[in-house]
Amino acid sequence: MSRRVRALLLAILVATVCGVGATQASAAPKLPLGHTGRWITDADGRVVVMHGANLVYKLAPFYPAAGPFGPSDAAYLRSLGFTAVRVGVLWEALEPQPGVYDDAYLNHIAGTVNLLRRYGIVSILDFHQDQYNEQFLGEGFPAWSVQDDGLPNPPIPFPAGYETNPAVQRAFENFWADKPGPGGVGLQERYAAAWSHVAERFRGNTAVLGYEIMNEPFPGSDYSSCASPGCPSSDAELTALERKVDRAIRSVDARTLVFYEPYVTFTFGFPDGVGALNDRRAAFAWHDYCLVTSPNGCSSNETTMKVAAAHVAKTGEGSFLTEYGATSSAPSLDLMVSLADKYMVPWTYWSYCTCNDPTGSSDEGMVFDPSKPKTGANLRTSIVDAIVEPYPQVIAGTPVSWRFDRSTRKFTLRYRNARASGRGAFGPGAVTEIAVPALVYAHGYGVRATGAAIVSKAGARVLRIASCPHAKRISVTVTRGSRRSASCRLPPPTR
Repeated sequence: MSRRVRALLLAILVATVCGVGATQASAAPKLPLGHTGRWITDADGRVVVMHGANLVYKLAPFYPAAGPFGPSDAAYLRSLGFTAVRVGVLWEALEPQPGVYDDAYLNHIAGTVNLLRRYGIVSILDFHQDQYNEQFLGEGFPAWSVQDDGLPNPPIPFPAGYETNPAVQRAFENFWADKPGPGGVGLQERYAAAWSHVAERFRGNTAVLGYEIMNEPFPGSDYSSCASPGCPSSDAELTALERKVDRAIRSVDARTLVFYEPYVTFTFGFPDGVGALNDRRAAFAWHDYCLVTSPNGCSSNETTMKVAAAHVAKTGEGSFLTEYGATSSAPSLDLMVSLADKYMVPWTYWSYCTCNDPTGSSDEGMVFDPSKPKTGANLRTSIVDAIVEPYPQVIAGTPVSWRFDRSTRKFTLRYRNARASGRGAFGPGAVTEIAVPALVYAHGYGVRATGAAIVSKAGARVLRIASCPHAKRISVTVTRGSRRSASCRLPPPTR
């Protein structure tokens, strides 16, 4: 067994036995989380950056614990420095019959949310769909919501069915048109009411970062025009639906962030005309993939990053990359992680496990089987090694840049002590926290802090930096080795 694997196993063991230990508890941002412009922020106004994974179970009974996802999985994710998980909630499981909700299903989802919370991980609840429903070789929407007008339904697997299956295209078009479904109730009214039911169940649970309205909405037969030159009428339909759902959520939960997505075409670098939610607690959720599979990534990856940055600069909403990856190609993943660092965005990798995903592949999961130890042949080490890195988890100020050089294991962070809100600055002793996973620095690490003191113990898996008196700009460098230097000395914070 390698030293790297032994170090990782030790971290998992400690987390499993102790739950969230002293280091993890002190490192957690102060809940509840919100946003200030593009940044996710904690209750103290510090910028919060999250790395994590997707956890969507697409086969009955559609909840993670049946996977099985349990404490060893949460501990493993935390040992990698992950602090967010996008948890799939499938409408077909929530509302198996029109107007009838399965609260036992929501209890299972709540069990996973609360388990993750014990390990210092927050959840994004995602109404997940791929290619609408099982009759189109997809999942997500209930069978009773399908209105395909009897069009041909060739058995074409995801994602090609989006482009070539007339029935799935018409099902989406009728959903966007809010056609009456069972009982004469519009399909969108059913969808919004289902979201209201979920929000009522989870309101007040500060471990829920946000509600993501729909995974990868698809426009229908005019999908190609949404890629180029644009589809304003379809964009308007999507905007109307997402605002309708937002109002339904806000009728029962005024606090939790609401995440909304553009059409799936945005994923491949095409601009999107979806409108803002007009909600001061909204965040833009977006995905970034190559249209044509490439082992080294593609030029559209950075284009998507730029378009997302421009969108939230215009709307003032938060920003979160809730999907990327779905590959074991290390060069492609290296590119995506470095781009996310460059554009300073939080992310959740697709996906935590393969778990017999009917619309995925065995090449996507970090873990093959959650029921087995997270070691050896049960891990896609090419994925884990490529996406795990040091990164700033909580910043007492406004980030300027961060970067990790994987070849030299050198991490650098620069930030200002000015608050992201633009109103004032953090004072001396304000703490910034940086994840330093054992997978990256199995034998310890050195630190150089300029404008700050080091207030965590040597080798701590969360490096804590406290700003010096009069310091307005702070920089931190983490390298291999053990040498520590800082601009000042401060007592460790009490929290």
